[in-house]
Formats: sequence, C-alpha cells, structure tokens
Amino acid sequence: MQFRQLGKTGPKVSAIGLGAMGMSGMYGPSERPESLATIRAALDAGVTLIDTGDFYGMGHNEMLIGEALKGVPRDQVVISSKFGAFRDPAGSWLGYDGRPAAAKNALAHSLQRLGLDYIDVYRPSRLDPNVPIEDTVGALADMVKAGYVRHIGLSEVGADTLRRAAAVHPISDLQIEYSLISRGIEDEILPAARMLGIGITAYGVLSRGLISGHFEKTAGASDFRSHSPRFQGGNVDANLALVEALRTVATAKGVTVAQAAIAWVAAQGADIVPLVGARRRDRLAESVGAASVMLSPADIAAIERAVPKNAAAGDRYPAHAMAALDSERR
Repeated sequence: MQFRQLGKTGPKVSAIGLGAMGMSGMYGPSERPESLATIRAALDAGVTLIDTGDFYGMGHNEMLIGEALKGVPRDQVVISSKFGAFRDPAGSWLGYDGRPAAAKNALAHSLQRLGLDYIDVYRPSRLDPNVPIEDTVGALADMVKAGYVRHIGLSEVGADTLRRAAAVHPISDLQIEYSLISRGIEDEILPAARMLGIGITAYGVLSRGLISGHFEKTAGASDFRSHSPRFQGGNVDANLALVEALRTVATAKGVTVAQAAIAWVAAQGADIVPLVGARRRDRLAESVGAASVMLSPADIAAIERAVPKNAAAGDRYPAHAMAALDSERR
C-alpha cells in the first residue's frame, strides 16, 4: 500500500481509504460478521484510513468500527468521523447542527462509541446555514487543544467556506463526492483547496456502486439509492451505458471497471485519497487492487472519452438534499 498526505497539515494515510457507511444500513441490510471481517481485511491490506459518521445507523457504524479495532495498535489506524446530521427514529433526515456545544457533545459520544481517546480527523457533515463556519471550527479547535481531536476536516463545503474555515484553524482535508460522473469540484473547490494546502478525501468514487461494473437494478426501499435521481427511470439506463463504455476501456487495460474508476480519481492528484465503500471482502480486494493500477495519459484520455465530464444523467442527490450542500451553491 502506498501512502499520501492529507493536505499540508493532515496525517499520512493509505492511498485508498475505507468508507464504512454502507455497513450500517444505508444500502439495505448488511451482515455484521462480514462487516467486521471486511474492516479487519482492510487493515491487513494496509488500509489505514477508515471513515465513519455518528449518524450512520444512528451510532451503529462507530460502534462497529470500535469493535473491529479492538487489539489494533492505535497508531496504525486513522479514524475520520463526521457529526451534525440529525435523524429521527424512522431514519428521516432533520437538518444539521454546527453549534459549538453540539460539536463538543457529539464528539464525546463518538469517542465513547469508538472506544478511543481521540479522533484523528473530525468534521461537520454539512455546513449549518444558521451557524457561522468560524464558530464550528473554533469549537473543534478547542478540542484539538484539549487533545480529543488531532485534525479538523470539512465535508461538502464550497470554496468560500473553505477559505473562511482555514482562517480560523488549519484544515487537513475536505471530504467531498468526486468521481468520473461527479466532477463539480474541479471548477472552483479543488483549486481553492490546493491553494490553501487542503487535501481531498473523495467519497462516492464508484457513485454508490453505479459505476462499479456490478450494479443491478434491484434497490429496495431501505436502500437510499432508490430515492436518488441517478438511479431512477431513464437516468439509470443512460448512466449504465456509460459504464459499458468504461468497461471496454478497462478490459483493454486488464483491470475491472471499479479499478479503472478508482484509479482515475487517484490519478487526479497526490493530494486526493479515494474512499471505497466496500461492504464485503471480495469487493474490498477488488477496490484495494486499484492502488497498483498506474494510468498513463493515454489511459486517462480513453477513460474520459468513455465517460465525458457532465455526461451523468440526474443529480447526485434528491432536490432537498442538494439544497443542503454548500458545495453546490453557485
């Protein structure tokens, strides 16, 4: 496994990280023994970065990771967690809370669930429109000084918010969706992050399985993809046609569709760390294999011809969720 630096102030992490959200029900039922085995297999494969959030399964995900990490030396893993998203008992989304007291309270609960003394990278899941980002980051800076947090990250914020946050405290990385079919960060956000020395942890690199080469149109009601525009109606068929074009390029290269898609994200810069959302060991092995895929300029050009920028049909979230994204405001 190769390693990359999360921005100029962040930790050194594996070139591919594990996003654990899917192990807590967001894509339908998952198997606890397989989830635990997958986390441990990731560590065995050299993956050091594990990403979670306190609202994934309403705490389930952090507790799962805490269980998987028992006996693992603390300095061998980098835990990134998010806070601030509110949900009700039915799993519905209720908004975001970035108040300083809420941040500190959420951190206390996450430390307990994870069984850790500190979290390596802690970040608000979204910008709270009612709380200045300076206040939220200031509270997290207090937690850095107290030793409960090592680095501060952000998630799905725009260039202006990045600049304002970085003026308060160094920001290690911005977690944001980035894939062959989600390239919006390239226009303003990625240049701003690079100017500020902020790394990118890219989630959704396989677009929630849509461009993995394995997707089948069988999402159930508990799978949040059933509500995503890219997976609905004619959109999903148009997007799967892009996948087949990508499959032709990947096969010629001798890699899988997923590996080509992940390698493309990794090739966009040494300051970018793709997060893969594998829920099973076989999918993990395939995704981690992308770390050894070297793409030439000709390979990258062929991939981008197969999946041109802005070719995706449908937004990446439903309208109400898109409206909550500071990163999508123009």
